[in-house]
Amino acid sequence: MVHGSVRSTVSDVQRHGVSCYNPVMEKEPIQFREFDPAGDIQYAERKLPHWFQPGVAMFVTFRTKDSMPRAVVDRWQFELDAWVREQGLGDSATIATSHVEQWPRAIQSEYRRLRNRLWQFALDKCHGECVLRRPELASIVSQSLLYFNGERYDVDCFVVMPNHVHLLVQFHGGWSLAKQSESWLRFSGGQINQQLGRRGAFWQAEPFDHLVRSAEQFEFFRCYIAENPQKANLKPSEYVLWTQTRK
Repeated sequence: MVHGSVRSTVSDVQRHGVSCYNPVMEKEPIQFREFDPAGDIQYAERKLPHWFQPGVAMFVTFRTKDSMPRAVVDRWQFELDAWVREQGLGDSATIATSHVEQWPRAIQSEYRRLRNRLWQFALDKCHGECVLRRPELASIVSQSLLYFNGERYDVDCFVVMPNHVHLLVQFHGGWSLAKQSESWLRFSGGQINQQLGRRGAFWQAEPFDHLVRSAEQFEFFRCYIAENPQKANLKPSEYVLWTQTRK
């Protein structure tokens, strides 16, 4: 179990060039909980597999529609295929999630770490138009994420990058990522399109999500989010980093 405080202020975001209203002020420290293998698990699969456990912290990534061009996706798939073939496991392009679940646990973990690391590395190259570099557009995303903070979910931290968003969050009872992410993406995407004078999908519809499995992994994701702009060589005006004020 990981503890955090929600004494958050507008200045937390302003110093990165974007002002943002956070309705949650002083409360008791939040208890962020890690995944319980013996607990109830909700599973769904579209292009990506999704696991959800009520009241458990999640690392979530949203990306813009143009953030992963076809050539980049093909390269990601090629490198993943090469690793899978080296392990004598077949071809990753034809592997169903149910097949992966039959692999030894250590191989499953290594496969998922590689898949996720290659994907996140490609995102950090900032492909696409990267309109979220613009502070007024990044602010729309930030305000959307924080609007129901403390009511439907608790946010520990997030970063709005030029073409994607990383978020560490835990949902309250009755709420889930599947339900809330649609609201986040629809509202922020609509507002951004209005600012740009455009129509159509702004976000890739399906987020990447990962249930936090330990206190150590929770801290790893915190550090990953905090260091993401520096790794991508961004200027302070080109991203928004929001964190709770922690005691």
